[in-house]
Amino acid sequence: MSGHSKWHNIQGRKNAQDAKRGKIFQKISRELYMAAKSGGPDPDSNPQLRLMMDKARSANMPKDNVKRAIDKASGADGANYEEITYEGYGPAGVAFLVHTLTDNRNRTASAVRADFSHNGGSLGESGSVSFMFDRKGYIAIAREDLDADEDQMFEDVIDAGADDLQTDDDVFEIYTDPKAFPEVRDALQQKYELDTAELTMVPKTRVEVPDEKMEKVQRLIDHLEDEEDVSEVYTSAEF
Repeated sequence: MSGHSKWHNIQGRKNAQDAKRGKIFQKISRELYMAAKSGGPDPDSNPQLRLMMDKARSANMPKDNVKRAIDKASGADGANYEEITYEGYGPAGVAFLVHTLTDNRNRTASAVRADFSHNGGSLGESGSVSFMFDRKGYIAIAREDLDADEDQMFEDVIDAGADDLQTDDDVFEIYTDPKAFPEVRDALQQKYELDTAELTMVPKTRVEVPDEKMEKVQRLIDHLEDEEDVSEVYTSAEF
């Protein structure tokens, strides 16, 4: 695993994401809809829906919004969404994976392509970037006021079935196989308060972004995240 901290990248952008809470709820609603549509409305028998409900809870999404999204998936008049991933490069050679959930692929493709071309990037072919990322479960536990040292955390992480533990002054970061993620998360949740728990795409190698390119890379990320159909943006950038 890379020694760079995903946690610090998350914290560096948290305030900006908080300002977009309404759009975040809208995107999570679509993901809830998609999960319920494909696997059924019962989270006990639908692991993907259970993960999306956890994501909604972490974002402090109102329960009524969650229920509406799931109920909509059970109706005959719901929109038909499909998942499409776009790949490309941004300024400084940063790799981008853009996950979308859309009911109009032409609209989405046009918007994503424009964001890349207007912000110093280029949209690539399918497979041009995805090989640079691994699908992982990711859990972060803040060390502030935590009554556990590195040895204890390592023992608990291994017992839970995780693959890797990275430590920093202010956070423990745990990576898991995506299939093992729910079990690892549930085991650690019994002992610790989890600050982040999600399935994510982890770059195999991160790109150090020079100071003069930071604003351009961040602007491309912001434009993509502002798109109505974009659900997740993953990059290899190290800020």
